Amino acid sequence: MTKFKVLLAALAILITGTGLMAQDEISPSRKQAIDSLALEKVRDLSKYISIVGNKDTPWSEANRVIERTQELFADGALMGVSTLGREEINYYGIREYLERLMALNYDKVNIQWYNIQYISDLERQPDGRYVGVITIYQRFEGTTKEGLRYVDVTKKDVTVYVERKTTQISGRIIGFWDVLLGDIRVSETKPG
Repeated sequence: MTKFKVLLAALAILITGTGLMAQDEISPSRKQAIDSLALEKVRDLSKYISIVGNKDTPWSEANRVIERTQELFADGALMGVSTLGREEINYYGIREYLERLMALNYDKVNIQWYNIQYISDLERQPDGRYVGVITIYQRFEGTTKEGLRYVDVTKKDVTVYVERKTTQISGRIIGFWDVLLGDIRVSETKPG
C-alpha cells in the first residue's frame, strides 16, 4: 500500500472518527474505511513476508522491512508455522518468525498470499475493542540448488483489532480508530 493510500485511509477514519470518546460505535461508513485499512495492512504484510523470504533481498533491506512489519501488529502477536507431514503447529513472535524465514535453508523462496477476505465481521468486545478475522491462503515454495523442492498451501486466520484512540492536533483532542493485526493461526496445511 502506498503511503498516500495509507494517509487517505487513516484520514478517512480520523475524519469519521472525530467527536466524543463516548461514541464507540462504528458507523457503516466508518466500518467500510476500517475494513479497507485492515485488508490493506494484511496485503502489506503479504508483501513484506515475500521481501524478507526472498533470498535475493539484501540483509539490510530485509531488516528494514522487519521493522516496518512489526508496526502492523499488536504487542505479543504470534505467527503460526506448519509443515506437511507434521501435525504440530509452532507459534513464533513476529520478529522471530521473520528472522527464521530469512534463515531458511533454501536457495530460492517464493511466498504468495491470495484469497484475502473477512470471514468474521468486527464484533465489539467487553473492553471496547472490536475484533474480526481475515482469512488468507499462503503458497510457500522453497527450492535448493540441487533441485529439491518443497511446496505447501496453508490457510491462515489473521486476527484484526480495532480500537478507539486519541491524539492531539493543534491543541484539540481528536478520536480515531486504529487497526492492528494480532495472532495469525494456521487452520489447514496441504500439498501445493
